[in-house]
Amino acid sequence: MKKIFLVFILICTNLFAVDATMEIIKKSDNLPKIEIAVASDTKNFEYANKIRNMIVKDLLVSGHFQSSNSKENFAFSKNPNMLGLKNRGVDLFLNLTIKESSFGGLNLNIKLFDNNIMGLILEKTISSSQLDRYPFVAHRASIAINKYLNAPPIDWMDKFVIFSVYKEAKKADIVIADYTLTFQKTIISGGLNIFPKWANSKQDSFYYTTYNGFLPELIKYNLYTRKVEKIMKSQGMVVCSDVNKDGSKLLITASPEGQPDIYLYETKNKRKVKLTSYKGIDVGAHFVENDSKIVFVSDRLKSPNIFAKKINGRGVERLVYHGSNNSSATTYDNYVVYSSRESNNEFSYNTFNLYLISTKSDFIRRLTTNGVNQFPKFSSDGESVLFIKNYNGKSSVGVIRLNYNKSFLFPLVSGKLQSIDW
Repeated sequence: MKKIFLVFILICTNLFAVDATMEIIKKSDNLPKIEIAVASDTKNFEYANKIRNMIVKDLLVSGHFQSSNSKENFAFSKNPNMLGLKNRGVDLFLNLTIKESSFGGLNLNIKLFDNNIMGLILEKTISSSQLDRYPFVAHRASIAINKYLNAPPIDWMDKFVIFSVYKEAKKADIVIADYTLTFQKTIISGGLNIFPKWANSKQDSFYYTTYNGFLPELIKYNLYTRKVEKIMKSQGMVVCSDVNKDGSKLLITASPEGQPDIYLYETKNKRKVKLTSYKGIDVGAHFVENDSKIVFVSDRLKSPNIFAKKINGRGVERLVYHGSNNSSATTYDNYVVYSSRESNNEFSYNTFNLYLISTKSDFIRRLTTNGVNQFPKFSSDGESVLFIKNYNGKSSVGVIRLNYNKSFLFPLVSGKLQSIDW
């Protein structure tokens, strides 16, 4: 175990600690190797194998392990051949089995062995009331393994991703999913429903824009009670682009007078304050620096760019001096990830890449290299970025692990992603 803990201490350097460098290279040779097997006496090998493959993927995405399927096959009650595993350089071994519950769900049982001490270190049961939610069972197992070994948290894997997907002209549905898009459930359908945004960290409600009436309307919808709350209507557009940590304040783009501006909306008293008054386009605002400022997209320079302003101030600050079309952004603490157009093709797709900057320094770092990468969203811990990638006619959800210089793509089987949140 000491060897594994030492490895994790070495890889836990905080990405946001020093703006001047932001160069963190993780050497995969130093990561603990874990093999994952399905017990020979499992009752449902089909789902057990799906869960195993998902855990392998989760641990790779975490950046904390070298994970792979194991060829070992023995009963769940037995112990692995520790010496044989150790001889081929395996540090950790996970055996799993599942049983379907009487109410249609499943119970996952896992045993984690540490080959450095030749013993069992973790035994756990994880349950779900619905069989089709097995990806979340796998994610919770991965989180438990990661947490037991004191690695940096990956709790975001157990969160819902919410997105809008175009089905056909003027029709888009709101869907919730796990981050790999393996589990999906349509929540809102019929008509054009776009720009979903979680209303709080509990993920029990979300905001979205519907174009099913005479004017576009911002709606709040509760996942569990199905309660619908109408927030506001506006000509042209009305979109909730950000929600503060306690859910008491929203940043809304609306255009009641023709041109879109940014509004601060207080959910308790339903008070609305106009934050920008530019005779052009101001959209997509996000809170930054403890909700004291906003970062937003504006065409004040004749093309979209990223600006900031204090909520109680008048002046506007330009944040980005790179690119000629910077059309979307997300924030965490003092950091901004934005999308920037890198090409100018008249008859084919243009390249949009993602960049990371700080509001406190001149630091800049490119995060993607090809395709159309847009609508970035920081994870709740600020260590990952979710985004939409369109490339070669396919629409995918991308996850960038900022501390590990790694990115992963999870393709959408059908339709085209419009916007996303987690």
